[in-house]
Amino acid sequence: VQLQASGGGLVQAGGSLRLSCAASGRTFSNYAMGWFRQAPGKEREFVAAISRSGGGYTYYADSVKGRFTISRDDAKSTVWLQMNSLKPEDTAVYYCAAAGITYKSPSILSYSDTKTYAYWGQGTLVTVSS
Repeated sequence: VQLQASGGGLVQAGGSLRLSCAASGRTFSNYAMGWFRQAPGKEREFVAAISRSGGGYTYYADSVKGRFTISRDDAKSTVWLQMNSLKPEDTAVYYCAAAGITYKSPSILSYSDTKTYAYWGQGTLVTVSS
C-alpha cells in the first residue's frame, strides 16, 4: 500500500492542524493505521493508532491524549490526525503508517511499536512556534 501524508505547516502554539494520509494500492479497510513523529535529533515516536475496519479502538500517546484525534474513512482510503492545542514540543515530521500485523489481542504496546507497521508515508513537517 502507498501512503501520502499531507497537511503539515507552521502554526502558533495553541493552534490546530489536520493531517491527512491518503492510501492507495490495496484494500485500506484491512489495515490498522498509525501516526508517528520524529523531532530533530530524536527517535521516531508513537502518536496515535486506529484499528482496521470494525475493530473499534484507538490508542494515543500520553503526550497527545486529549489534544489529538485519529480517525479514518475507509470509503476515502484516508486517515486523519486532528491536532488541537498544539505546543512547540509537537514540532516534528509526522509519518503515517499501515500495520503489517494483525493482533488477536491488540494493545497500545503492540500498535506503538514501529515494527508493527509495514508501510510508511513520506512524512509531513509540523512546526509549532511559541
